Amino acid sequence: MRVIEDKGGAIAVMLVSLFFIGTFPAIMTLLERRGRLPQHTYLDYSVTNLRAAVLIAVTLGQAGEARPGMPNFFAQLTQIHDNWPSVLFAMAGGLALGLGNLVSQYAWAFAGLSVTNIICSSVTVVIGTTMNYFLDGRINRAEILFPGVACFLVAVFLGAAVHSSNAKDDEQKLSTVERRGVVELSSDFAGKAIVLPDPEQPENGGGGDDCDAVGQAKPGTAEFIIQVEKKRSIKVFGSDKHKLLGLGLVFFAGACFSLFAPAINLATNDQWHALRRGAPHLVVYTAFFHFSLSAFALGFGLNLWFLYRPMAGVPASTVGAYAGDWNGRPWALLARLLCGFGNGFQFMGGQAAGYAAADAVQALPLVSTVWAVIFFGEYRRSSRKTYLLLAAMLSMFAVAVAVLMASAGRRKS
Repeated sequence: MRVIEDKGGAIAVMLVSLFFIGTFPAIMTLLERRGRLPQHTYLDYSVTNLRAAVLIAVTLGQAGEARPGMPNFFAQLTQIHDNWPSVLFAMAGGLALGLGNLVSQYAWAFAGLSVTNIICSSVTVVIGTTMNYFLDGRINRAEILFPGVACFLVAVFLGAAVHSSNAKDDEQKLSTVERRGVVELSSDFAGKAIVLPDPEQPENGGGGDDCDAVGQAKPGTAEFIIQVEKKRSIKVFGSDKHKLLGLGLVFFAGACFSLFAPAINLATNDQWHALRRGAPHLVVYTAFFHFSLSAFALGFGLNLWFLYRPMAGVPASTVGAYAGDWNGRPWALLARLLCGFGNGFQFMGGQAAGYAAADAVQALPLVSTVWAVIFFGEYRRSSRKTYLLLAAMLSMFAVAVAVLMASAGRRKS
């Protein structure tokens, strides 16, 4: 069995995990902006995550010879009568992650993608990291770990400021669109004459500075914002009256996310002594398999239900429509593979160097924001204040990642 035991290897897999977990929301956002129904995307997402867990378990979990107290994956599957309390902890963690993912996809509609990710990450770090620090017997250096948590919180507040400043920039762009026809977008613009270009009428001169040579709106312009809103499946504009509901969903999702890593910690290390004396602890690969199995069951089952009873104004669908929807399916499968391997690498690094240090991967807004700037044109043509806040936020997230990983310890066998 291949296990990571040194600090350097643990940090390496945690960095890979950060990249993977920070990249998959960008792919999910790409599909949503192209109009793919979130129920279809999350059904693909649920299936592929289980595949990633199985692939990790049957490769790394079966590689090499078993060690005393560390049976291989298939051998440990047959020992469930000995380790069922740990299996239940792992499955509880999967349910927490699955529920958090399910709630967060609809929180995006009410609170926006940026705010949802930033608040969820902050709640996860504050609650989850503290729990993991004490569960792990304080193997992480507190004098480094908790300043890292503080840096993370500063980055979160900067992220909220970036979102607020950018929202004001977008409002100003929309308020200056050339008058051709009035369209109500949200209560933020109530009482203002927000006018959008008539899509049936060609732009004079190709659209001027706001359009490229083929008449496509340039990123950062009001026309670009309007085009994105028309295509996306979860409508963000017009949802301000549900702001309190949105914040409630965000904090609930964050609470769910904060529990899944401590649950895996308990499943693999048995700090509460739930196993009988002499029973081997659940190996991280086996724990990840049971974790992913429960997350799949919850995510797949509930999203099947949401096909027929959707939320947030998303159109209803059917099983047949889902089965025939191949538009963007390869991207959805890739997103879940990235998330699945990212979660697996996080747990592998946490098992070696402490799950509190592994919570550095919750700086995923660092990676997601970079992809948003590169591929989605977010923050283009924004104010200098927004750019300064954005640079400060990204810098603070980078510092927080470095400090949390520097607190990594080494778990005793």
